[in-house]
Amino acid sequence: MIQGELDKMKIDSQVSDIISKVTDGHFLTRDEIVFLLKINPHSPAAGFVMASADAINRAASANKAEVHAQIGVNLSPCPRNCSFCAFASKNQIFKEKNELSVEEVTEMAQRAEADGANAIFLMATGDYSFSQFIEISKEVRTMLKPDTVMIANVGDFADEEAKQLREAGYTGIYHAVRMGEGRETNIDPQTRLNTVRVARDNGLMIGTCVEPIGPEHSIEEIAEKTLIGREMRPCYSGAMRRISIPGSELEKYGMISEYQMAYLVAVVRLAMGRNLVGNCTHEPNILGATSGANLFWAEVGTNPRDTEADTSKGRGLDVRSCMEMFKEADFEMAHGPSVIYSGNNSL
Repeated sequence: MIQGELDKMKIDSQVSDIISKVTDGHFLTRDEIVFLLKINPHSPAAGFVMASADAINRAASANKAEVHAQIGVNLSPCPRNCSFCAFASKNQIFKEKNELSVEEVTEMAQRAEADGANAIFLMATGDYSFSQFIEISKEVRTMLKPDTVMIANVGDFADEEAKQLREAGYTGIYHAVRMGEGRETNIDPQTRLNTVRVARDNGLMIGTCVEPIGPEHSIEEIAEKTLIGREMRPCYSGAMRRISIPGSELEKYGMISEYQMAYLVAVVRLAMGRNLVGNCTHEPNILGATSGANLFWAEVGTNPRDTEADTSKGRGLDVRSCMEMFKEADFEMAHGPSVIYSGNNSL
């Protein structure tokens, strides 16, 4: 038997052992996650990884998928200067502030709710007035059904702000220690983790993601961020690729493909164990939905990955388009408030 065949048998055996470990209810180690990340995504072993992540994900979610609607309430040349973000002042995509009115945000939220979104996210840049965000949130909350789930995607905050988010009607937050945090951003990773801690201390659930991944990122950093996300005890994780912003420092690296992204989604799904109901990919794509993702976002308003001020005219997909993708991937759509953000679902 030639050496290549021996090596293949060894890899297949290790992959099988890793999958069995997850299905038996155990968490993967850092070395096991790195091992999976090193597999050629176009190999038969990778196919087994993706199919296994898909099966585990469908079992955990009862084959139900969710679509969450995110509304970007403002854009501005943001001083946080995240290299991957269209809002970064140094990227010079948006040079003036632009904020949606309460009426505009409320209309978008009601439309998404009517279209069947399982949760409504309000997103603001890191320099947006927190008090203004709370004001708008309270107005939106009164115009939605009482059981509609609201999630905040905002900059870092402390204990008092966490209390205000709860009082405004939020169930949870989206937060992540991003790829290159502290290197490609002006934000200390510990600041991000502090926000997660105070959110949890105040009863807010955490959704996270390994993002934004580009060709420039090492396997070791992807594994590190996966484990950081798992340690947050989230109600969902997942993976998102970096979208190139024209003229940014990172544009020269290009982007990973949707296929590569789908493989990373599978690895993150396995790393989160067998029981977590939610696993996301972004931007929405069918490959991800067949490799371990059951959560997409529909987007309106502003978008940090888009050079259009209104992402519905650019990269953003609407709720119904996301649902159609999931249906093509043989998922059933969850109806009503998000199960992913229910109190019974977190690591």
